[in-house]
Amino acid sequence: MPSLTSATALVLDALARGYRHGFDILEATGLPSGTVYPILRRLEEEGLAASRWEDAAKAQRAQRPARRNYELTAPGRALAEQARARYPMLAGMPAKARTRRA
Repeated sequence: MPSLTSATALVLDALARGYRHGFDILEATGLPSGTVYPILRRLEEEGLAASRWEDAAKAQRAQRPARRNYELTAPGRALAEQARARYPMLAGMPAKARTRRA
């Protein structure tokens, strides 16, 4: 299990609130890419998150590279709850707008 640093807590909370792509998580947390992507990789290695690449045709239609979608697993959701209890500042982070299409 990763150490529950404030950066890890921010990434967990962003995933729990519906942020799915690395860039969205960067924007939501304000953390640099050199922090976010290693955390996402560790979460995945430890079974706390899972990822999959979006359909290449969808990305091509949007004229951008394919995105890697991340999602918390059940243990990851439990750790996100622990993170919220440990870092009350997370309560102020907005949920991802559900109407925006990725």
